[in-house]
Order: sequence, then C-alpha cells, then structure tokens
Amino acid sequence: MSRSKDDWINQRAYALWEAEGRPEGRSGEHWQQAALEYQQLELTRASVDGSDLIERLRAMGRLMRAKDVDNGIDVASHEQTASA
Repeated sequence: MSRSKDDWINQRAYALWEAEGRPEGRSGEHWQQAALEYQQLELTRASVDGSDLIERLRAMGRLMRAKDVDNGIDVASHEQTASA
C-alpha cells in the first residue's frame, strides 16, 4: 500500500502534534517538521531493484567488477588496507 506524499506528511504532522500534547497554534511547525522528515526519507530510499545503489557504487569506483572476481582479487580487504 502506497501513501501519497501529502498523506504521509499530514499523518506525521498529526503524530508530532499529539506527541507534544496537542498544542494550539503550532500546526505549521509540525507540518514543516514532517515535510523535512519526508524529504530525508526520500533521499535515503533505495530503488526496489537496487539499481540506484549500483549506479552510486559505480560512480564511486567501489563496485566489484567481473575481472576482479576472475583475477581472484579480494576487493573488500584491498580497500581496507588501502584506507588504513
């Protein structure tokens, strides 16, 4: 079940309002906080198939290449010794 952005923000803002004891006149603050939290979640969300992570790893040069596996290179231990 997928909720829309506005639904998520509204529900989160309501939860923040309740958690603070239902103060009057702070709905704008709660909505802004919820919108910020939603934005942070979107920035950290991975795609269903992981393709976004693969692209990021490629861009950073940290994706294991087929030739590294064929040559028997242990990329993980090589990266640890290089960073030490």
